[in-house]
Amino acid sequence: MVVKIQSAPRQTDKSSSRRLLQIIGKDMRIIVFGFRPQTKQRRVIFDALSRCTNPARIWDLYAFTCGPSKFSNPNPKVRLLNEYFRLLGKGFHRASMSMIEDGSFALSNDLWRISDTNSNYTMCQSYPFALIVPKNISDEEVIQASTFRARCRIPVISWCHPGTGGVLARSSQPLVGLMMNMRSNADEKLVAELCTQLVDEKGSRRKLYIADARPRKNALANGAMGGGSESSSNYFQSEIVFFGIDNIHAMRESFARLRDYLDTHGAASSDGMSSFLRHGGWTWGGGNLSSMSASVSTLGDSGWLIHVQSVLAGSAWIAAHVALESASVLVHCSDGWDRTSQLVSLANLMLDPYYRTFTGFQALVEKDWLAFGHPFSDRVGMPSISGTSFELTRQSSTGSFSSSPMRQSSGSFTPQASNSSHAQNNYSPIFLQWVDCVSQLLRIYPFAFEFSSTFLVDFLDCVLSCRFGNFLCNSEKERQQCGVYEACGCLWAYLAYLRSSEGSPHAHYNLFYDPLKHNEPLLPPAAALAPTLWPQFHLRWACLSESQAGELDAECRNMAIKFSEMRKAKEAAEMKAKEYSVAMETLNAELRNEKQVSSSAMNLAKRASKESAAIKRAMQSLGCRVDFTSSGICTVDVESNPKETSQKLMHSPPRRESDGTLGRDDKSDLSLSITAVADDVVSGNPLGRVCETLCPLYTRDGGCRWPDAACAQLGSQHVGLTADFDAFDRLSINEEYFQSE
Repeated sequence: MVVKIQSAPRQTDKSSSRRLLQIIGKDMRIIVFGFRPQTKQRRVIFDALSRCTNPARIWDLYAFTCGPSKFSNPNPKVRLLNEYFRLLGKGFHRASMSMIEDGSFALSNDLWRISDTNSNYTMCQSYPFALIVPKNISDEEVIQASTFRARCRIPVISWCHPGTGGVLARSSQPLVGLMMNMRSNADEKLVAELCTQLVDEKGSRRKLYIADARPRKNALANGAMGGGSESSSNYFQSEIVFFGIDNIHAMRESFARLRDYLDTHGAASSDGMSSFLRHGGWTWGGGNLSSMSASVSTLGDSGWLIHVQSVLAGSAWIAAHVALESASVLVHCSDGWDRTSQLVSLANLMLDPYYRTFTGFQALVEKDWLAFGHPFSDRVGMPSISGTSFELTRQSSTGSFSSSPMRQSSGSFTPQASNSSHAQNNYSPIFLQWVDCVSQLLRIYPFAFEFSSTFLVDFLDCVLSCRFGNFLCNSEKERQQCGVYEACGCLWAYLAYLRSSEGSPHAHYNLFYDPLKHNEPLLPPAAALAPTLWPQFHLRWACLSESQAGELDAECRNMAIKFSEMRKAKEAAEMKAKEYSVAMETLNAELRNEKQVSSSAMNLAKRASKESAAIKRAMQSLGCRVDFTSSGICTVDVESNPKETSQKLMHSPPRRESDGTLGRDDKSDLSLSITAVADDVVSGNPLGRVCETLCPLYTRDGGCRWPDAACAQLGSQHVGLTADFDAFDRLSINEEYFQSE
């Protein structure tokens, strides 16, 4: 919007008028640029901005022209089928593109089935390729029922209760006509199948509520154009309820009034300049929004919070009847893609804790907003596949601008494409309003959501930024025709990347999230449904201090970061302690092994010492003197006869000759050196030679005078002999044993 204002009263007459360029953002941001007079800069910049904000073709949007994105966008049809499988209790099945191509995704349970009637978008161009319908309804009946609903948007299942069997269904208005007397047997049968049998002993059928989101008078007025609302007498066990939520045009005007109000009373404009610049140079609103964020009445006549409250109350009513009465609810408005999407998705959020997680929130948005054809291009003001686009114009409560000096029409001009009529301008912040409702639930139930308010703000910014292709076009069919999934980046992949880059302390995570505390449906009482301004979104440009007033959340986040760091340090210390403990256990095990080896060695040494002592005693008892050297060599002196001491014979220890036999050397004395040899190197019968050399009990014919001594056994570690030392001790040596034969 380009305006020219006169200089302020206190300025001199020589001062020229000031020319401003005001940019109104879809995120409530208002930026004002000032230009020098008598230049063409303002017009050049205005024309450039007009070309960028209103491209002629959808392929001229930034999401297409920015080039390949590292955040790939897999086909959301697979994710939609996986969500259908989860709702039908078939979560163990995993969808794939091959399943979609060959049409093998039509699974079912006892009550509901997935229909491929709209696989080519021939029945309804704004519905997804797969629909959940009652199992008892054939595809032919589905096609017949579609002719009785506006834009062929038949009643289909959006969510089913896993325990009670109650369902939440959606559709468009019936085509009953001005006299409200048109009927369709196929449509009535399809709606009646939503009233399945209750799981109780009586076997009664559940009640059906048909929730019309419109005011009653609007529904009757639509009858003049062929639409209207159902009659409870034509639909089995049903009750019609009107929620009285206004249409998209009322929401657009209300949002514009809210933006004007915040801009007027804000502390600073979005470019950081004081708001006196935007109000003639001498007045400003004071910049105090503290009292504003607490109640509805202080927001003037904007009516925004009243509309938010209506959507919240209607969604809570739906969730309560499904959860508490085990009833089924069919929701529709006129076309079934604006207010219906708001009510159904918000009720799903209250009923199913899965939708309150990051993964579930994505599945919810892709199912009830993207797949079921909310016209994002028309509502956000972007070009559609047909090449049309709509301009965002500034609205106010009176239909014109206020009397502030900046808003005077003197010297102003507007673009030729400007069109603010209700019939042709379809821009409306319907999706933004729904996210605002989600933020209200997050404020009421701070422990029930995995994501934070910061995540919702960043999510909305990504939707409006035109960086990604998820929210382009008006339907699933159009996005497929434009090749959005292949050419554009994915918003969900980008947000997931932000979270994974920093971990759990990321600002998108709700620090108070406790899935066990709120694992049941959220049913807020009426008193809790008093909405307030969403400061993180509504006040971030007009009053920065208010938008950052969540000091408790910031302190908790800082504490969470410190706690995370301390936890990581604790885990590292525990790992170190565990490593030290394992090392200590290893050392203790080695020490125990060493002790066992040492004990075994000592036992062997004691045994060897005992055996040596016994052998020594035995040899001494035989008249031999045995000496053991430090090197382990045993020296034996033998006296064969005391009477023949002059004759001494020296015997050398047996040694291994080259031929494998044992030999001995003669010496000048009677000493004998004995060295142990391995048992396997002894060939023949060398033990006989040893006995013949050493033992006086050995007879010439090879016998032994002491057969019980158990001599001449292999394996001795001393002389190759094993003796029965106890027998040696018991032996009584007689001199007759030493008499030569």
